[in-house]
Amino acid sequence: MKTQVTFRHLKSQHPKLQEEAVQILEGFSKFSEEITSANVEFLNETNKTVVISVHLNGNTLIAKEASDDFGKSLRDASDKIVRQIQKLKTKNLSTRTKNIED
Repeated sequence: MKTQVTFRHLKSQHPKLQEEAVQILEGFSKFSEEITSANVEFLNETNKTVVISVHLNGNTLIAKEASDDFGKSLRDASDKIVRQIQKLKTKNLSTRTKNIED
């Protein structure tokens, strides 16, 4: 899986945040083996915003969270992505079983 971490509107990179983001992105692979790439963007706007996008099987899942802390935003956005992956997986599984029954 290809991973990318981007910091926008920040004066310097934050190695601790980057390391945590890479760990979270690599952790997504236990929910789906079909993930081809994942990106995290840290945006320093009025709030600390984190945008995670995950590409799998022709689908793109995106989660955006904002709070006063990058760590909290990252964890909340990753939770949203995990829910989306599980929902997509369930949806694909029910479609496969439905096609087999027909």
